[in-house]
Amino acid sequence: MLPPSFIESLAGTGLDAAGRDALCRTLEAGETSVSVRFNPYKLAERPEGEGVPWNRYGFYLAERPRFTLDPLFHAGVYYVQEASSMFLEHIYRSLFGEGERLRILDLCAAPGGKSTLLATAAGLESVVVANEVIRARALTLADNIRKWGLGNVAVTSNDPSHFGALEHWFDLIAVDAPCSGEGMFRKNPEATAQWSPQAVELCAGRQRRILSEVWSALRPGGILIYSTCTFNRRENEENVAWLVENYDCEGVRIETDPAWGIVRGEVPAGEGVPVPVFRFFPHAVRGEGFFCAVIRKAEGRVRTRLSKPRRTVFTEATRQEQASLRPWFGQPEFMHFVRIGDQMYGYYEEAYPAVREVAERLSVLYSGVHAGQLYHGKLKPEHPLALFHDLAREAVPQAELGETAALGYLRRGDIPADGLAEGMNLVCFEGVPLGWIKRIGNRTNNLYPKELRIQNL
Repeated sequence: MLPPSFIESLAGTGLDAAGRDALCRTLEAGETSVSVRFNPYKLAERPEGEGVPWNRYGFYLAERPRFTLDPLFHAGVYYVQEASSMFLEHIYRSLFGEGERLRILDLCAAPGGKSTLLATAAGLESVVVANEVIRARALTLADNIRKWGLGNVAVTSNDPSHFGALEHWFDLIAVDAPCSGEGMFRKNPEATAQWSPQAVELCAGRQRRILSEVWSALRPGGILIYSTCTFNRRENEENVAWLVENYDCEGVRIETDPAWGIVRGEVPAGEGVPVPVFRFFPHAVRGEGFFCAVIRKAEGRVRTRLSKPRRTVFTEATRQEQASLRPWFGQPEFMHFVRIGDQMYGYYEEAYPAVREVAERLSVLYSGVHAGQLYHGKLKPEHPLALFHDLAREAVPQAELGETAALGYLRRGDIPADGLAEGMNLVCFEGVPLGWIKRIGNRTNNLYPKELRIQNL
């Protein structure tokens, strides 16, 4: 049962009475679509299935499988993401060309759907800073970034106010703000039970604080994408209007196909371009409730200003260390190798300076590609290297497992030594790496991370 005050609030969304009734019936029905977005760096051809019209890599599934029991899910071949949220890629492609080197911030990033989307869309020479203030959620975010395996993401855990240390630094900031969650009512009954007008007001105030604190980190002329998964105007259009009234900015036009069913609107921006806003209503699109706005910060000749570095994080790899690492990377000429403590990491050469600037000023949980530790010039590889899309597969013997054996590996079960080479082996399923296993004589050591293992299934 939908709260009566929620139903009343729908009058401000632009839907007529028939549309509001249709939306309420859809929310109460509870039937949802299932969509995933595949990783083009790990899967060359688009899988079969109806595509999500506003995303090149998104497609719908006929039914919801048990993703936990699919080895390809654990390999980072695809990401389970709500279709409406995939609209972010259409916005990105409308604003930026192929090959642009960008500094991108996904401010409220966990569990990682929009971060992996932006990392894919932006290309490997761009840097995506994926931030989550809640530590436990940030750790989950880091796991998903490692699984995606592109190497162009830095995972941070910082309050929005901390990004003032990178003033005028980012080209694009995505703020998928914590909200009252009205758009998730049919997927999450608890969201319905927890909703109240007071919660809406609380969320709206929190969203304004977040926007105000991160605004200085956006460069003049840079793009802010503000989004929520809720319907009410208080958290959506009114917050956009507040931003326009208090900061020098305007909208940027984004074209959409009317056949998609997205409801377009705009928020006036004084004499500037009105801010386009987009609403996804579950009765009209094949997806959940979603709102987003596209805002451009006014141009200016303000220089990027960085706070004084708080720490030294990276130690440049020696020639000997580089020589030991290069055979593990498909294109080592594009990589920059460093040591953090006793662990070796690889970064794309073009992106490394930006990652270093972030790591010297903010709390970074993970970045680049964690390669492993060197012992007497020999690398002991870590799990993220196995999932890196440009791992040099010829560097180590490969062990192809069937589905049953692959699931056993993912549970950290015992794997027979038969068919494995002595020493380190790359475990694969359908040709896609899952992780490492080491054969020592007639026994094996399953090196899949304990914290990632499949449990109780």
